[in-house]
Amino acid sequence: MATFFKKILCPIDFDDASIAALQYARDLAKQNDAALYVMHVVNVPVAHPAFPLEPYPVNARLESEAAFSEKPSKLELQKIASKHLEGSQYELITRSGKPAEMIIQTAEDLHVDLIIMATHGRRGLPRLFLGSVAEHVLRASDRPVLTIRPQQIGG
Repeated sequence: MATFFKKILCPIDFDDASIAALQYARDLAKQNDAALYVMHVVNVPVAHPAFPLEPYPVNARLESEAAFSEKPSKLELQKIASKHLEGSQYELITRSGKPAEMIIQTAEDLHVDLIIMATHGRRGLPRLFLGSVAEHVLRASDRPVLTIRPQQIGG
């Protein structure tokens, strides 16, 4: 049987929807004997001159570095992986920044064949205010993107 995917990236945000996507990615990686990269992006808000994060830039930078450290995310990612990926080959990746941009950049850097990620199916005002990381990745990535809703696989 021919394999279509050699490298799969699965970004997660620790909610049930992303765990469902992770399980789907795990199974597809096993079927294709593919490398599975599991990623979490710590969303770091960006200050804008009109809307600074803090009135004191030095304090804001120090607080931002402490609050948005990748270490807690890496530990949580390791817990999720040990629970859901036992017996699978995978690599864990944590990044800081804008989630959609970091996912796209990591997919390019790793030369992945497929991105598998959750979609929450938000509509209306919640989508307007929260945006859609999955939609941004889907529109901006030059890699194939498979979006998974939890109910698609029994979640």
